[in-house]
Amino acid sequence: MATSAPPGLLGLAGSAGGEALATNGTASTEGPERPGPLQDETLGVVSVPSQWRGVQGIRGETKSCQTASIATAEASVQARKHVDAEVQTEVPEPVSLPSVPRYNGPRLAAFLRKVEAMVTRELNKNWQSHAFDGFEVNWAEQQQTVTCLHTLSYPPAQGQGLHVTGVSWNTTGSVVACAYGRLDDGDWSTLKSFVCTWNLDRRGLNPQQPSAVVEVPSAVMCLAFHPTQPSHMAGGLYSGEVLVWDTSRPEDPLLWRTGLTDDTHTDPVYQVVWLPEPRHSHRFQLLSVAADGKVLLWQGVGAGRLQLSAGFALAVQQLPRNTKLKKPSRGETEVGATAVAFSSFDPSLFVLGTEGGFPLKCSLAAEEAAVTRMPSSVPLRAPAQFTFAPHGGPVYSVSCSPFHRNLFLSAGTDGHVHLYSMLQAQPLTSLQLSHKYLFAVRWSPVRPLVFAAASGAGDVQLFDLQKSSQKPTVSVKQTEDESPVYCLEFNCQQTQLLAAGDAKGTVKVWQLSSEFTEQGARETERLDQLASEVAS
Repeated sequence: MATSAPPGLLGLAGSAGGEALATNGTASTEGPERPGPLQDETLGVVSVPSQWRGVQGIRGETKSCQTASIATAEASVQARKHVDAEVQTEVPEPVSLPSVPRYNGPRLAAFLRKVEAMVTRELNKNWQSHAFDGFEVNWAEQQQTVTCLHTLSYPPAQGQGLHVTGVSWNTTGSVVACAYGRLDDGDWSTLKSFVCTWNLDRRGLNPQQPSAVVEVPSAVMCLAFHPTQPSHMAGGLYSGEVLVWDTSRPEDPLLWRTGLTDDTHTDPVYQVVWLPEPRHSHRFQLLSVAADGKVLLWQGVGAGRLQLSAGFALAVQQLPRNTKLKKPSRGETEVGATAVAFSSFDPSLFVLGTEGGFPLKCSLAAEEAAVTRMPSSVPLRAPAQFTFAPHGGPVYSVSCSPFHRNLFLSAGTDGHVHLYSMLQAQPLTSLQLSHKYLFAVRWSPVRPLVFAAASGAGDVQLFDLQKSSQKPTVSVKQTEDESPVYCLEFNCQQTQLLAAGDAKGTVKVWQLSSEFTEQGARETERLDQLASEVAS
């Protein structure tokens, strides 16, 4: 409820109240009369109408929006044909399992005791029988002949009359490389040469157009692919240098080189081998052997250089005297090395072939200082530990068995292949394969009793000692005019392939028959027997 006063009284009360407030709540005593106190009074409601709503109502507008009409159509589709089908399985018939008769335990035991002696006797007879030796079940189609799969060449090298001096397979087994140089008489140190590779898995292979060609300023005498890097390979030159190339860099393939320093070989390098470092098996160093009598270990360092890390020298006066050798010429002090092979069972043990015709058993762990005047930035040691009976001329190739720790092969200019045991100086057997030189010999990587030899008469000879120890099992003609075959290598990944290079400048890839790639029963035992019979 609102309270109010009449207008007259409101004015009086208001003025009086104002005065009272001005005088702290007491009415002024001045004036003709004093008004009375304030009182509550109920009055009517006072309202003030709003003018703004009216104005806004006048301004308002009403609008509407309608979409365009949508066209519709109706259609019906009816299939022309229909087929109903029903499938009902047959009512399953109950399966009745045959009743298993109960065996008579005592009678069965009595029967087994009765036939035990007879069965044991027959099993022993079968165990001693050799009726099925060499038999293996093989459902693959057998290759019965040795066939030439590829004939590879580089016409510019052939135009210069260059020979294939070395072949090597890369770690994948799909790329074969060859080195071009000369092995006959003459000074070839300034002759430009080549290293070529072919990828045999590439479609549209052109046998006269290599996948990669590296030009080399001197004749290349040997070649070896890196064990784990498919594009890296090392080569030894006639000038004594050792080089490493990377074929994945066609613009600048040279990776490392030794350069011509006091550490470099002074005679042709006949073989290079990649070796794992003793403390870092995933890293490799490079070993080179040459006719100057030095065996050197190299490591790749910055600025594209191979640095000498260790070295050995072969001095005549330090050779072991366990076998009789020819007296060296007066003034001769070094023994020229021509070939090297490392044991598959002892990483420090290796065999050297020499110009004197005698193989040497050597060790990387040798500590005796070499008696030599050859300059070197590292101390040279004497590696020879044992001397084997010599060939009738220089040894051109040696190969250690991958299946027996004591066996190795050697081939030389006398046309003989010698099978040696590390335990005795005399060869276990000697095979005359040719009346001309033998330039290479290699054990098979998959057959313990098989090896191959490259002949100066132009053929590749394959031996299986399980079949014959006197004559080759197969002899294939590499060159029609009997030009020498200088090198050969088995493919360790694709074991049916064998590459051989010759004096005509060609590399032939041979596909071996199944008898040379499939190991027979007890073949390793036969190899052990062959070694022990003669060594005892």
